[in-house]
This record gives sequence, structure tokens and C-alpha cells, in this order.
Amino acid sequence: MAAQPQAPASCCIAGDQARALLKALADPIRLQVVEALAPGERCVCELTEQLGLAQSKLSFHLKVLKDAGLLSDRQQGRWTYYRLQGRALEQLRDWLDQLMLCRSS
Repeated sequence: MAAQPQAPASCCIAGDQARALLKALADPIRLQVVEALAPGERCVCELTEQLGLAQSKLSFHLKVLKDAGLLSDRQQGRWTYYRLQGRALEQLRDWLDQLMLCRSS
């Protein structure tokens, strides 16, 4: 039986890291946040208005996404701006690609 091609270790993530990313993305509200941030950086005030969430509830979900490595933030005055971390999404995509390569046909 021929060996399956392996991706370089530098582009792969461990299963526990993949689980953390997937768990963070499993909540519908967090998926909405990620989709809202797809076009680019947004202020918390914009996100609360767009998603119709209280700031405290949104802050909880932003923290989960940030702790998982999916978001980064910056302060400007009294506002916090969030943006997606493309590398985390690339790593998750690469992990899923590896699963596809390893699956039995």
C-alpha cells in the first residue's frame, strides 16, 4: 500500500489545536462574528449594532475567539477593534486538507 503524501509539519496543527478552533467556531453567534469580520477590522460598537447583541454578550464571544487564536485586537481611544487572524484559518484549512488526504477511499 502506497504511503499517503504528508504536508510539511510547519503547516499542520495538532488535533487538540484543531479541536480548540472548531469548538470556538461551533457557536452560531461566534460564526456570525467571524463572518462580520471577514471583510476586515471592525470596532466593537459596529459589531454590537450589526449583530444586535449586548456588548457584554459580544465581549464574551470575542474573548473565546481571541483565546482560540482566531482574532486579534487593538485599542484606539476607548474602542477596541478586532480582526481575523488569517494564519489560524489557514492552519485549520490545512488540517482539514490533511484529513481529506488521509481518509480511506
